Order: sequence, then C-alpha cells, then structure tokens
Amino acid sequence: MKKTIAIICGGDTSEHDVSMRSAAGIESFMDHQRYDIYKIEIHAGQWNALLPDGQQSPVDRNDFTFTDRHGRRIRPDFCYITIHGAPGENGVLQGYLDLISMPYSTSGVLVEALTYDKFATNNYMRSLGVKVADSLTIRIGQEDQVSDQDIIDRIGLPCFVKPSRGGSSFGTTKVKTPQDLRPAIQLALREGEDVMVEAYMQGTEITCGCYKTKTVSHVFPITEVVTTNEFFDYDAKYNGQVDEITPARISDRLTQRVQTLTSTIYDILGCYGIIRIDYIITQGDVINLLEINTTPGMTPTSFIPQQVRAAGLDISEVMTDIIENR
Repeated sequence: MKKTIAIICGGDTSEHDVSMRSAAGIESFMDHQRYDIYKIEIHAGQWNALLPDGQQSPVDRNDFTFTDRHGRRIRPDFCYITIHGAPGENGVLQGYLDLISMPYSTSGVLVEALTYDKFATNNYMRSLGVKVADSLTIRIGQEDQVSDQDIIDRIGLPCFVKPSRGGSSFGTTKVKTPQDLRPAIQLALREGEDVMVEAYMQGTEITCGCYKTKTVSHVFPITEVVTTNEFFDYDAKYNGQVDEITPARISDRLTQRVQTLTSTIYDILGCYGIIRIDYIITQGDVINLLEINTTPGMTPTSFIPQQVRAAGLDISEVMTDIIENR
C-alpha cells in the first residue's frame, strides 16, 4: 500500500505565501506512484487538509488525522515540513509531532529553535570558531535603551537590521545613514519580538545545500548569488532580480572548504533532511556564515532544486530518501 505524506505549509508569518509555493514544488517533486500526498495548511489557528477536489478537511490535532473526500479517516505516515517561519521553523511544530510519534523531514526541536534565532545561532557558531559578522540584539520594549550612536559605534555603517527570529525576506533593511536606523528597527519589530543589527560585510554571497540520511550524505554544488539590489531581498529571491550561478565562480579549493564547513555544521548541530547555509566570502577567501536555513525554499527555481540538478541527482529520489531513511 502507498504511504500517505502530509506536506505541512502556510504558517503565520509574512512568508506564508512563499511556503505555499514551496509546498506546490515539493508535491510536484514527490513520487506519486509511491505516495498519496496531501497538503496541510496551518494558518490563523486553523489546520486544514487541502483535498484534491478543492475542499478543506479540518485536522484533528489530537492525532493529526483528517477525513478525505470519501469519508475515510487519514493519518499520515510522514510529514514534510515546508513552513518558512513559525511554527514550522522554530521547533514548535516539531515538538508537537514528537509528542504524537509522527516522523518528519526536518531537524529536531533544539536545532530548529536555535537556528530560527539568527543572533543566538551566530554567537553559538562563533564559539565554535566559525566566522560571523559582529552583531547586537534589541528586544521589543527595549528600543530606547540603546541609542543610535551606540549602535553605530559598535556595529558601524552600513549595517543590516533584520528580525532576529524569522526569514530575511521581510523586515530586513540595509541601513546606510543614521536617520534610517530607527525606522529600520521599527520595521523589523513588526516581524518579530527581537531585532538583530549586523555589521555589513563586502564580498561574494554564496549558498550551499546539504542533506544526510541513514544511508547517504550529499553536499551540493555551491550557488553564487549576484543581484543589483541592495541585498538578496524578496524581489531578488522571488521576482527574478538576481543571477544565481551554479556552480559558483570560486576556486576548487574554496569550494571544497565551503562544502566541508557546511557538512561539519550539519553534523555539529545534528541536523536532518535538507538544509542550506548562506555565506559571504570576504577578501582573502575568508568564509563568513550568514544564515542557516533548515526549511529552505523548494519552488522549482529555488536554490536547492537547482543544486540537486547540478549534482546530477534526481529530486524525486532525494525526497524519497528523506522520507524512507529518517
């Protein structure tokens, strides 16, 4: 009999629509001869299975079951999480699935909670010897406890102001002048309760995907990110205002160093499934960590599908491996 796979998508952040696009991509990648596949949308307190006839079926959160169009009670065998943001990228959903003994595609609670907080992640990685930009955090309600000049003296200009917990597509600003600093902080606080102010690094932006299961370990070819925008923002990511070059135009030696670091970070954290790590290469081929993405975008044009193709792998087989070899 076919296994039933639930693709959990949506969420309650600004990245809801991006998540829905990733879910459509994942559904198209999966082996439909092997699996019955349903999308489960979580949004605004509602959990609904999206049925093939366009109807929605409420999910019983006691056991994660729902009724299909024939009136049969369905309990998925495996959940593929593609929520970008809360509750799928911060460990909350993983904790729930652990409690009901439901296997899933991502890392566990601790990894998700840690990597969701950029400031915490960067400081943890720094303690392990990984290069990261200098940064500070400002919590909601404490905005007035640090002055603009204090921030500038510590971090410098230009700098990036971004939500500490959340994606980097929304609420992120490249700040060039003192008068733009406070509006950027307020913008970031609309996306979350903590803000990270991060020093600007001039260099080449790259990203490297990786996945491991019980049977395989794959570090993908590296993608170079080139955009004329101020940074790799929403328009660059999703409206084509970027050149994504795979493999990246860097030396073989630097490529090997980045791939080794990516694999090492994966193992240190104890990740599972597909992750993607973003870096900035600064002068002297210094590798600087930007961000660890544990539920990376999975539309057909996203980085991971590109890198899977460049590695000579079949994306459907990658999905199957993650499901079958948890």
